[in-house]
Amino acid sequence: MTKTTLKTIRNVRSIPRLARRKRDSHKGDYGRVLIVGGSRGMIGAPALAASAALRSGAGLVKMALPASIQLISASLEPCATSLALPDTAAGTFSLAAVGKITAAAKDHDVIAIGPGLGTSAALTKLVASVISLAGKPVVIDADGLNNLAQIRDWPKKALARLLLTPHPGEAKRLWSSLSKSAWPNDRRAVALGLARACRQTVVLKGAGTVVTDGSRIYVNKTGNPGMATGGSGDVLTGIIAALIGQGMSLFDSAVLGVYLHGRAGDLAAEMLGEVSLTARDLLEVLPDALR
Repeated sequence: MTKTTLKTIRNVRSIPRLARRKRDSHKGDYGRVLIVGGSRGMIGAPALAASAALRSGAGLVKMALPASIQLISASLEPCATSLALPDTAAGTFSLAAVGKITAAAKDHDVIAIGPGLGTSAALTKLVASVISLAGKPVVIDADGLNNLAQIRDWPKKALARLLLTPHPGEAKRLWSSLSKSAWPNDRRAVALGLARACRQTVVLKGAGTVVTDGSRIYVNKTGNPGMATGGSGDVLTGIIAALIGQGMSLFDSAVLGVYLHGRAGDLAAEMLGEVSLTARDLLEVLPDALR
């Protein structure tokens, strides 16, 4: 990505807002979100994403979970429903779960896949099936991205509208799967390169999270080092999925999502300090961030 190309990108500085709710609305008006993830040893990740989606205004949230962890994960977020799906001895989704997940996806407005998912040949096929859902908004995070990077020529197979949320390590794996060029030193160039290579929306996480769809770019100013803690990314996934489900575009959902996520982190740090901050604390102050 050259400096000349970077100058042609429109910098976005304004934060989009959710529309005011109608008095006669019901839960079906605010999006049906399907969270796909979880594995033995990662039972909390999908629950954090589900809780964040609910706190961010989603009307209905369902977790698709490996059967062996379903009861435990579901108990962590009683306001979400759940599906117990076929799993392996290792506690991850088996191939038999793929068709059931894609069938469930048809009844939901947005899919979020990756929190606590794990990696395997079966899970790579699961991700391949999800990205083939024509026109469906899909947020991909964590091991969803690591499995995605294993799919040959995956941008050509992506019929869904994808929003990718890699941290730098996951971004490097995606970059290697898409390009033979050297890894850029500039974070904006990395995000733009990925977005243009796959023709999708990218959220490159980290200090100064970068959001871009290849033609517009937003660099986030909220957040603090206390958010460098397990589960923080799962919360972001849930926030963004909920915003998409409420009718916002993928780019606007990403911009507002990372802003709210960082703002919640700043509010939590004011109360608890950066060292003691956990992902659950972000959930507690999300209502204040939204206000």
